[in-house]
Amino acid sequence: MSTALASLALLFGRLQGVQLLFIALAAAAVFAFSYGVFALVTSATDPLRRRLEQVAERRSPAPSLASRVAARLRPFAGLVLPKRDGVRSRISQQLMQAGYRSPTVLSTYYGVKALLMTGLPLCVLAAWLFFPRLSTGHLLYYASAAAAAGYILPGMWLDRRVRRRQRALRAGFPDALDLLVVCVEAGLGLAPALQRVADEIVVSHPELGAELALVNAEMRAGVERTEALKNLAERTGLSDIRGLVALMVQTMRFGTSIADALRVYAEEFRDKRTQAAEEQAAKIGTKMIFPLVFCLFPSFFLIAIGPAVLRLITVFGALMRH
Repeated sequence: MSTALASLALLFGRLQGVQLLFIALAAAAVFAFSYGVFALVTSATDPLRRRLEQVAERRSPAPSLASRVAARLRPFAGLVLPKRDGVRSRISQQLMQAGYRSPTVLSTYYGVKALLMTGLPLCVLAAWLFFPRLSTGHLLYYASAAAAAGYILPGMWLDRRVRRRQRALRAGFPDALDLLVVCVEAGLGLAPALQRVADEIVVSHPELGAELALVNAEMRAGVERTEALKNLAERTGLSDIRGLVALMVQTMRFGTSIADALRVYAEEFRDKRTQAAEEQAAKIGTKMIFPLVFCLFPSFFLIAIGPAVLRLITVFGALMRH
């Protein structure tokens, strides 16, 4: 403790100010932890909340595990939930693109983030008991790093989840587009064609099949076709699907043939995929330089030149002895 205070004193100039800063940080940490525990205990022991939950259980089926976890994490979400609507809408859109559409998914996400931000530093502080020689400065550094990791890791996981789902949607989009062109040219309307494509593609590409089925369900529920298609583009976040939706909306607005528009878009999309494949193939030569230089060439030179080098060493050693 004294070494940490001395180093901070050298950094800030006054020992008394450093002590006050350290006490304030410790008090803030204790207050945040106590507030979280108090909010959790209050929400769990509130008689009005328990009564409302009992009434809700009588009128609705048993809640799932996800809903129970969301209810427990809701008090923690208020600690880090952003106040700006723009940030909330952006995170909600990312969660939707990741495949999570529950009404409580936003509070669950921020509840997990708050729990990690408080739980990981507490784990570091608990680990101090097994490492008593660890200085206070290192302990504070590790606790701060754990809190930062708890804040960053949920965002990294969400970005990775969005990218993985978008890769799955992008992989099934060409097949779905070709099937949609065939169905529309065969005489089916837009809604029956989407439903038929969703039924056919749900086995090989379940994510895209579920999205197309949801579009058809929205149309049956009374949502405008343009609005349902725009919702599809928002849920997926893919530029290819956004371009198809824009083309179909424009086609329906001007009353042109959907089959002709889909055929033209399918041909252009096929050319675009071919160009992307050629671009990736052209990059292979450049990307293979580093594996060849660092992995293949050393072993090749070792096998090709190694015996000659060993023989030269033997010959020169014999000459030196003579």
